[in-house]
Amino acid sequence: MTTSALDRSDTDGDERDGPATGAMGGSRAFALLLVITGALGLLAAWVITIDKNKILEAKAVGKTFTPGCSLNPIVSCGNIMESEQAHAFGFPNPMLGLVCYGAIIAIGLALLSGARFPRWYWLGMQAGTLFGVGFCTWLQYQSLYVIGSLCLWCCLAWVATIFMFCYVTVQNVRHRFIPVPDGVRRALLEFHWVVPVLWVGIIGMLVLTRWWDFWTGGTA
Repeated sequence: MTTSALDRSDTDGDERDGPATGAMGGSRAFALLLVITGALGLLAAWVITIDKNKILEAKAVGKTFTPGCSLNPIVSCGNIMESEQAHAFGFPNPMLGLVCYGAIIAIGLALLSGARFPRWYWLGMQAGTLFGVGFCTWLQYQSLYVIGSLCLWCCLAWVATIFMFCYVTVQNVRHRFIPVPDGVRRALLEFHWVVPVLWVGIIGMLVLTRWWDFWTGGTA
């Protein structure tokens, strides 16, 4: 089997500094993935926050603001931003994204500088990304089957979070912070790209089939 750069740690040859002490770093590729996905999520949260504020400002003076990503009745960011689901915890969802995606960027930069974290830290990161991907899955369902609209910036955040979660999982399985059978571990490390690509592909198919008539020129 071959092992990609995303699976290798810069400290592969020094296993005694990993599981023995409970501290482990990450490969440069993994760190860059965290920085990139965190940056994409942060960008999405930032743009949504700005547009949400513009919608509220326009309403305050009796006007209407249409976000630039509201392209048609289906791809309508405004519908998403004004929905109840857009503030699931009592405040705008993007505020959570601004904090969490920013933290992911910081962790990625720390890994690039050679930082090493203990097992509890990696498991905490696993729990955080699991919450993130779970929340995104709930928002996907709400967007497709309750609100009936798509937000392109939200879609970007979904994809970033899915890749983030999948590769944090790979990192934890690789260093045995999450115990799995050896066969599963080898398959996950060898074909690490399959799950996130398939996951995003399934979401794409759900979007396609949900509004098939609209995409093919019929009515929504």
